[in-house]
Amino acid sequence: MQLDPAATAAGVRLHRFDVLDSTNAEARRQARAGESGPLWIVASRQHAGRGRAGRNWVSEPGNLFATLLLSDPSPPAFAPQLSFVAALAVADALGQCAPALAGEVRLKWPNDVLVSGRKVAGILIEAEGAAVAIGIGINCLSHPEETTLPATDIAAQGVLVDARDVFAALSAAMLARLAQWRRGAGFAAIREAWLARGTVIGAAIRVRLPEREMSGRFGGLDADGRLLFERADGGIETVSAGDVFGLTGAAVARSETERM
Repeated sequence: MQLDPAATAAGVRLHRFDVLDSTNAEARRQARAGESGPLWIVASRQHAGRGRAGRNWVSEPGNLFATLLLSDPSPPAFAPQLSFVAALAVADALGQCAPALAGEVRLKWPNDVLVSGRKVAGILIEAEGAAVAIGIGINCLSHPEETTLPATDIAAQGVLVDARDVFAALSAAMLARLAQWRRGAGFAAIREAWLARGTVIGAAIRVRLPEREMSGRFGGLDADGRLLFERADGGIETVSAGDVFGLTGAAVARSETERM
């Protein structure tokens, strides 16, 4: 694995490992030991990879497992917006490394990247004191068969890519999107870019919260990135965290009809 020259010139560093429990866990350990970043941590394999809500992340060789450690990337209130920054960076990197699939890349709130309606990448953001670990897993050569959301990998979509090339592109794309975000001051532009790749406004969705589940329509994102959920009676609810389902078909329909 190598950083893009633009990332190296900006002072970003890289630590490579053959095997880790998880790149996020290592980033948090390094933060506790005084590391301030910006530092990418990558591993060829993980034996305890994690996704959102503590879910297991299957970590097969040939895929990309990487975490960017940042110290004080923004005021705490803006930290959740990093999911959108990271998702856009992943989409940018995939578009560069697999241009034939660029039109099929879609984003699902809050932190999934889809290709042809199936999950190809996930993002896990965790805080450690003033530092933040932005964990990214991208299915380059394989994907798990049994997942909550149907999964895929880039090779399964007919494009062979090397995880090393995807990482180099990601290191540059993340730098560019972080600069656009400007520690939260530029989130309006990030939000607009995310919506251009996201779910169709008005698409039917199902939102699962800890205490209930509700069905309605996707109403977009508010100014802070929270999901706007349109109930059957026309009312709007703001969702800060939850599992969203029913988006896959909408994402596929959009890619087939609009080719954005």
